[in-house]
Amino acid sequence: MIKVLLADDETMIRAGVRAVLAVDPEIEVVAEAADGREAIRLALAHRPDVVLLDIRMPRMDGLAAVAELRRVAPGTAVVMLTTFGEDDYIARALGEGADGFLLKSGDPRELLAGIHAVAEGAACLSPRVARRVVSALADGRMTREASARERVTALTPRERDVLALLAAGLSNARIARRLHLVEGTVKAHVSSILNRLGAENRVQAAIIAHEAGLTAGAEPGG
Repeated sequence: MIKVLLADDETMIRAGVRAVLAVDPEIEVVAEAADGREAIRLALAHRPDVVLLDIRMPRMDGLAAVAELRRVAPGTAVVMLTTFGEDDYIARALGEGADGFLLKSGDPRELLAGIHAVAEGAACLSPRVARRVVSALADGRMTREASARERVTALTPRERDVLALLAAGLSNARIARRLHLVEGTVKAHVSSILNRLGAENRVQAAIIAHEAGLTAGAEPGG
């Protein structure tokens, strides 16, 4: 069972999201919060697997909340759920360590798939957000590609294999099956990769992998 904490200051929005999540028997909403501070408190009390955070909330907004969650509950996956798709929100959310970014106007199936993905250790971006990220990466691409390639040289060959599959969206369990490793070994590799790359989370590591050209031939599945 995937335990989810839902944080949004609008009661109707929470009810709608809760209704979407209720169709999945593997997802349980264990708590709801109306602001960022309450979300932090409830996350510490209920230890959810995934926190869905709205960006604009009173007292403490979602951007501040995700930064605090990364500090006090680093093992909890955080997905930003918002109506706002502007580039600055996306960049700030991912920079603070969010594991995913989904739009409230997206397909409900994206929400369910995203929760399962981050609960399994992968990352998730709605298609619209992914297009914005790719577009943003295109600006100054040559400089970033050179920097990414240099950072990737610090990885071992096996770590580069793991990073390529991570960037393709595979969870630790699926990477383990693909590379014929135990999942614990993959987790150790991922921790080492994040440390060597100076990445805060899997999303940032995946971006570096794409910039370094590591993802060619790494197809999800299996």
